[in-house]
Amino acid sequence: MSEFSPLSQSADLLQIPQGTGFDRPRAPGLDSPRATSGPEAAASSQLAQRLAAVRRRTGELIAPLEPEDLCLQGMADASPPKWHLGHTTWFFEQFLLRQPAIAHLLGSYEPAPASWAYLFNSYYEAVGPRHPRPQRGLLSRPPIAEVLAWRGRVDLALQQLLSALAQQPAAAAAPWLELIELGLQHEQQHQELLLMDMLDAFSRNPLEPAYGDAPELRFQAAPPPSDRTAWLSHGGGLVELGFGELASNSGAGFHFDNEAPRHRQWLEPFAIASQLVTNAEYGAFIAAGGYRRPELWLSEGWALMRQRGWQAPRYWRDDAEFTLAGRRPRWGQAPVRHLSWFEADAYARWAGARLPSEAEWELMAPQLADAFGLVWQWTASPYRPYPGFRAAPGAVGEYNGKFMSSQMVLRGSCFLTPEGHERLTYRNFFPPASRWQVAGLRLAQEAR
Repeated sequence: MSEFSPLSQSADLLQIPQGTGFDRPRAPGLDSPRATSGPEAAASSQLAQRLAAVRRRTGELIAPLEPEDLCLQGMADASPPKWHLGHTTWFFEQFLLRQPAIAHLLGSYEPAPASWAYLFNSYYEAVGPRHPRPQRGLLSRPPIAEVLAWRGRVDLALQQLLSALAQQPAAAAAPWLELIELGLQHEQQHQELLLMDMLDAFSRNPLEPAYGDAPELRFQAAPPPSDRTAWLSHGGGLVELGFGELASNSGAGFHFDNEAPRHRQWLEPFAIASQLVTNAEYGAFIAAGGYRRPELWLSEGWALMRQRGWQAPRYWRDDAEFTLAGRRPRWGQAPVRHLSWFEADAYARWAGARLPSEAEWELMAPQLADAFGLVWQWTASPYRPYPGFRAAPGAVGEYNGKFMSSQMVLRGSCFLTPEGHERLTYRNFFPPASRWQVAGLRLAQEAR
C-alpha cells in the first residue's frame, strides 16, 4: 500500500494526473464560461459531502490516543499518527491549494510554512529532499495543535474550491474534482496505515496497551466459517482482468493507475479454496514443524525466518493474540493474520497446494464469501505493471509505478480498510517479508 507525498512548486511537476483512476482529458483552465447547475454541480456537491466525511474520520481515529502516542513510531516502516495527519493534509495543499490555476478562487487561504513540505514528504524523489522516514517519530514539532489547525484551514479551503468548481463547465472542473477524489482515496489508505502502525507500536510496549475495541469487534462480527472448505473450480482459458473496458467488460468509478488497463490473460484450469486459512489450520502447520523444515521455504524466506526468529504469526502470544483491543484469546476459526508472504507460501506448500495468482483471485472473488473485509490475501503474483500500463505524468506518477519491483500483490481488503474503499480490481502490495499489515491467505491448486 503506497504513501502519497509532497509536490514541488515547479510548473513541470505540478501536472494534473491523468491515468490515476480517471480517463477524462486535462482541462485547459478555469476561466471558461460558468455554469451554476448540471452534472458538474452535482458532482461537486457529492464530493463535498465525501470530503467532509473522510477528513472527519481521520480525526476520529486519533481520538482514543494520548498526546504521547501521536509521535510514536515503532519501526522504520511505520509512521506516527501526527505524521499521517500532516502528510494527508499536505497532499491537498500542494496538489491543489498552492496551484496558481486555482489559487485565485480561494481568497485569503493561509498555507503551511514552506518548511513543512520537507517534514511531510514520504518518497517523492522528484520533489526534493525530505525528512528520513525512520526518524518521523522525532518530529515533536510542529505541535499537534498547529497540525490540526492547518487541517481545518485546508478543509475550509477545499470546500470553497468545490463551491467554485460547481460553477465551472464540466471540462474545466473535472480534472480538479478527480484530483480531490484521488486525495480522498489516498487518505483512506492512510487511515488503514495509521491503525496498522499503532498496532505495531503498542505491541512493543510491555504494558500491552489497547487502542480500542471497535476494529476488533468488526473483525469478530464476520460470520463463522463452515465446517469444510470447498474447492471452487475454473476451466481456465483466455480471461479478462483489471479495471477498464475491454470486449464485454466496462469499469466504473475510481481506480488507481496500477489497476489498469484491462487486458487478456491465459489461465490453465485451477481451483481456489472457498475459505481463508484459519488460526487452527495454521497452528497445525506450526505443530508439524513448519518453521523447522527448510524444504517448505524459499531460500530467502528461510534465511529471514531464522534471522528474525519467526516462530508464529506476528502477534501470536502463547494461546492469545495481540490486537488493537489489547491481548485477546485467539479464536481458532478466525482467519490467520499478520503473515509474511514467505510464511503464506511455506504453509501452502505444506498443505499440498499453492497461493493463487492475482488473476485467479480476481476471477473467483465474486464467489467467495470472505473475499473482503477480513484479511488481505497474499497471491503468488509479483507486483508488476499490466500490459500497456503508463504512469501518470509528473510527480504524481510516482504513486504506484515506481514500486513495481521486489513486492508481492495482495488482494481483497481487511477489517481495517475503510468501508467503501475496497473493490474487485484493487492491487495492494508489500515486500514479501512484511508482517505488520493484516495479511492472511487462501489456497489454490491445479484443477484435478
